Amino acid sequence: MVESNGNLENHVQIPKIKFTKLFINGEFVDSVSGNTFETIDPRNGEIIARISEGDKEDINLAVKAAREAFDDGPWPRLAPSERRRIMLKFADLIVENAEEIAALDAMDAGKLFAPLKNMEIPSAAETIRYYAGAADKIHGTTLKMSREIQGYTLLEPIGVVGHIIPWNFPTQMFTLKVGPALAAGCTMIVKPAEQTPLSALYYAHLAKQAGVPDGVINVVTGFGSTAGAALCSHMHVDKISFTGSTEVGRLVMQAAALSNLKPVSLELGGKSPFIVFDDVDVDKVAPLALIGILYNKGEICVAGSRLFIQEGIYDKFVKKLEAMAKTWVVGDPFDPNSHQGPQVDKKQFERVLSYIEHGKKEGAKLLTGGKALDRKGYFIEPTIFIDVEDDMKIAKEEIFGPVLSVMKFKTVEEVIKRANCTKYGLAAGVMTNDLNIANTVSRSIRAGVIWINCYFAFDPDCPYGGYKSSGFERDLGMEGLHKYLQVKSVATPIYNSPWL
Repeated sequence: MVESNGNLENHVQIPKIKFTKLFINGEFVDSVSGNTFETIDPRNGEIIARISEGDKEDINLAVKAAREAFDDGPWPRLAPSERRRIMLKFADLIVENAEEIAALDAMDAGKLFAPLKNMEIPSAAETIRYYAGAADKIHGTTLKMSREIQGYTLLEPIGVVGHIIPWNFPTQMFTLKVGPALAAGCTMIVKPAEQTPLSALYYAHLAKQAGVPDGVINVVTGFGSTAGAALCSHMHVDKISFTGSTEVGRLVMQAAALSNLKPVSLELGGKSPFIVFDDVDVDKVAPLALIGILYNKGEICVAGSRLFIQEGIYDKFVKKLEAMAKTWVVGDPFDPNSHQGPQVDKKQFERVLSYIEHGKKEGAKLLTGGKALDRKGYFIEPTIFIDVEDDMKIAKEEIFGPVLSVMKFKTVEEVIKRANCTKYGLAAGVMTNDLNIANTVSRSIRAGVIWINCYFAFDPDCPYGGYKSSGFERDLGMEGLHKYLQVKSVATPIYNSPWL
């Protein structure tokens, strides 16, 4: 591991924070209570800004605005081509402001600035464009009824949606939820994670500039236990879309069930297997395995945190991993030389370090890393454990940090069984040159996304979501649009028709 001490001022201009208030009914407003909370820079633990702290009263105001915008406003009633035009303008504004938004997410979440600016934010704009293109292609079907009745279905917007988004991908999570909901004709309240509120407020500003009517997008910053809970239990919210931990996902479902039985979609935790068979080129696959755990400092729910290596190449593969980890640069996310920034906050930093200590105590062998950097901020060395057993805590629980568990296997049947031996089922990677093995394993693993000879192969057209305790329903793809639509069946008698 290499530490970067680059001076960020040489690389990018840190923007002034423009938006710190709640965005309700097209205006930035203080919270009803007047309370604020601090958003912290994980590079140094210092305060970036004070943000308005929304709670139940503010959620009530935001839901009222969204409800009126849906029931009586123009957005659900616009011609779909007009919704498309406004959404395309929104995407263009995102691209135009990519550098400033990238700086906000880099400061707020500790994410690398260059990939944000060059990949994540342009990708988020493409997600908006994808759903803009779908806005005028939402239609039902004509039914072939068994008697003299004409039948057809309509696809109608589900109504007022509550989006609760996590802190690890503030931009992409905003667009992959807001984009399809806008295309469907819904109105919404977005509750961003309290750790990373800045970009969501900026996006609300850009949406208004693009022409999204007042009340359609509302952003209430605050805490999950207050603002998030109020949103989930609100009687006038028609759906909740949540991305976060499995534990909080259960609370979301409970609140929805105890209120108005609103449907929920959940994208939750993961403990994804990254399986390497011994017919692969080690020099090509080892870098992919390392990126699979260290990308975004391991703060990604599909991280390939359980690395299974077939015994024939195990030793060679481990040596390659060790060598690459020693050249991995941890440092300021604004420094273009950095490969990894700080964990998002002190709580997550301490959580990751506690799992590292569990790994040591349980008998896993520490190959590389295992410590915090001796500097300000929440930086952790890339950490690789070998000789990990399936029942160890580090192999079973989601760590959400740069910690890799490496395990050896012999046969296809064995690794399928071990890969499935988890409560999670979000993603998996399968590395092999044997098509039969790839087909068998990809069909046998109980996970929502299987990447063969690639990893993190996300695309706006590719549905994404989990099995088991990793949640249900899908983001992205047309499936990501349909969850914001209701199916209505319409039937009417027909008389004297020459055919049914």
